[in-house]
Amino acid sequence: MAATIRPRREACNLGPIARIPLGEGRTFQIGGVSVAVFHTRQHKVFATQGACPHCAAPLADGIVGAGKVVCPFHGCRFDLATGEPVGSACRPLETYPVFLSETGDILLSEIHSLCGTVR
Repeated sequence: MAATIRPRREACNLGPIARIPLGEGRTFQIGGVSVAVFHTRQHKVFATQGACPHCAAPLADGIVGAGKVVCPFHGCRFDLATGEPVGSACRPLETYPVFLSETGDILLSEIHSLCGTVR
Protein backbone atom coordinates (compact mmCIF):
# COMPACT_ATOMS: atom_id res chain seq x y z
CA MET A 1 0.00 0.00 0.00
CA ALA A 2 3.01 2.31 0.36
CA ALA A 3 3.67 4.55 -2.60
CA THR A 4 7.09 5.68 -3.71
CA ILE A 5 7.21 9.44 -4.05
CA ARG A 6 10.23 11.32 -5.29
CA PRO A 7 10.78 14.14 -2.77
CA ARG A 8 11.49 17.70 -3.77
CA ARG A 9 14.44 19.46 -2.23
CA GLU A 10 12.60 22.60 -1.15
CA ALA A 11 10.47 22.86 1.96
CA CYS A 12 6.73 23.40 1.98
CA ASN A 13 5.87 27.01 2.90
CA LEU A 14 2.78 27.10 5.12
CA GLY A 15 2.66 30.89 5.44
CA PRO A 16 3.46 33.31 8.26
CA ILE A 17 3.75 32.09 11.84
CA ALA A 18 1.75 35.18 12.84
CA ARG A 19 -1.37 33.32 11.64
CA ILE A 20 -1.03 30.92 14.58
CA PRO A 21 -1.40 32.69 17.94
CA LEU A 22 0.97 31.72 20.75
CA GLY A 23 -0.22 28.63 22.58
CA GLU A 24 -2.37 27.38 19.70
CA GLY A 25 -2.27 25.01 16.74
CA ARG A 26 -3.64 24.97 13.20
CA THR A 27 -4.34 22.12 10.81
CA PHE A 28 -2.98 22.16 7.26
CA GLN A 29 -3.93 19.75 4.48
CA ILE A 30 -0.84 18.99 2.41
CA GLY A 31 -1.30 16.67 -0.53
CA GLY A 32 -4.04 14.79 1.32
CA VAL A 33 -2.08 14.58 4.58
CA SER A 34 -3.40 16.35 7.68
CA VAL A 35 -0.61 18.13 9.59
CA ALA A 36 -1.01 20.03 12.87
CA VAL A 37 1.38 22.95 13.40
CA PHE A 38 1.77 24.33 16.92
CA HIS A 39 3.15 27.72 18.04
CA THR A 40 4.05 27.44 21.72
CA ARG A 41 4.12 30.28 24.23
CA GLN A 42 7.90 29.80 24.24
CA HIS A 43 7.89 30.85 20.55
CA LYS A 44 8.76 27.35 19.33
CA VAL A 45 7.12 25.66 16.35
CA PHE A 46 6.27 21.95 16.09
CA ALA A 47 4.50 19.84 13.46
CA THR A 48 2.75 16.51 14.04
CA GLN A 49 0.16 14.35 12.36
CA GLY A 50 -3.17 16.15 12.39
CA ALA A 51 -5.29 13.62 14.27
CA CYS A 52 -4.96 11.74 17.54
CA PRO A 53 -3.95 8.12 16.82
CA HIS A 54 -6.43 6.89 19.43
CA CYS A 55 -9.67 8.66 18.52
CA ALA A 56 -8.89 10.73 15.38
CA ALA A 57 -9.58 14.03 17.18
CA PRO A 58 -8.09 17.15 15.54
CA LEU A 59 -4.97 17.76 17.64
CA ALA A 60 -4.71 21.42 16.61
CA ASP A 61 -7.86 21.96 18.70
CA GLY A 62 -6.14 20.57 21.80
CA ILE A 63 -4.61 22.46 24.71
CA VAL A 64 -0.96 23.39 24.10
CA GLY A 65 1.44 23.97 26.98
CA ALA A 66 4.89 23.07 28.27
CA GLY A 67 5.86 21.48 24.95
CA LYS A 68 2.84 19.15 25.01
CA VAL A 69 -0.57 18.95 23.36
CA VAL A 70 -3.62 17.43 25.02
CA CYS A 71 -6.12 15.59 22.81
CA PRO A 72 -9.37 17.58 22.88
CA PHE A 73 -11.50 14.40 22.96
CA HIS A 74 -9.94 12.08 25.53
CA GLY A 75 -7.13 13.99 27.24
CA CYS A 76 -4.11 11.97 26.10
CA ARG A 77 -0.98 14.16 26.25
CA PHE A 78 1.77 14.06 23.64
CA ASP A 79 5.27 15.53 23.62
CA LEU A 80 5.38 17.89 20.63
CA ALA A 81 9.11 17.36 19.99
CA THR A 82 9.08 13.56 19.98
CA GLY A 83 5.43 12.63 19.46
CA GLU A 84 5.62 10.26 22.44
CA PRO A 85 2.54 9.93 24.64
CA VAL A 86 2.98 11.19 28.20
CA GLY A 87 1.54 8.96 30.92
CA SER A 88 -0.83 7.00 28.71
CA ALA A 89 -1.02 3.96 26.48
CA CYS A 90 -1.71 5.86 23.24
CA ARG A 91 0.45 5.26 20.18
CA PRO A 92 3.04 7.99 19.43
CA LEU A 93 2.42 10.77 16.93
CA GLU A 94 4.25 11.22 13.66
CA THR A 95 6.36 14.37 13.91
CA TYR A 96 7.78 16.43 11.06
CA PRO A 97 10.80 18.75 10.88
CA VAL A 98 9.55 22.33 10.81
CA PHE A 99 11.35 25.65 11.08
CA LEU A 100 10.83 29.36 10.51
CA SER A 101 12.30 31.25 7.59
CA GLU A 102 14.10 34.54 8.06
CA THR A 103 10.84 36.28 7.15
CA GLY A 104 8.78 34.31 9.69
CA ASP A 105 7.19 31.78 7.34
CA ILE A 106 6.57 28.22 8.56
CA LEU A 107 8.63 25.76 6.50
CA LEU A 108 7.83 22.06 6.70
CA SER A 109 10.65 19.90 5.39
CA GLU A 110 9.83 16.21 5.93
CA ILE A 111 6.70 15.74 3.84
CA HIS A 112 7.73 18.25 1.21
CA SER A 113 7.19 15.59 -1.43
CA LEU A 114 3.49 16.03 -0.75
CA CYS A 115 3.57 19.81 -1.17
CA GLY A 116 1.85 21.35 -4.08
CA THR A 117 -1.47 22.32 -2.61
CA VAL A 118 -1.53 23.85 0.83
CA ARG A 119 -5.09 24.64 1.88
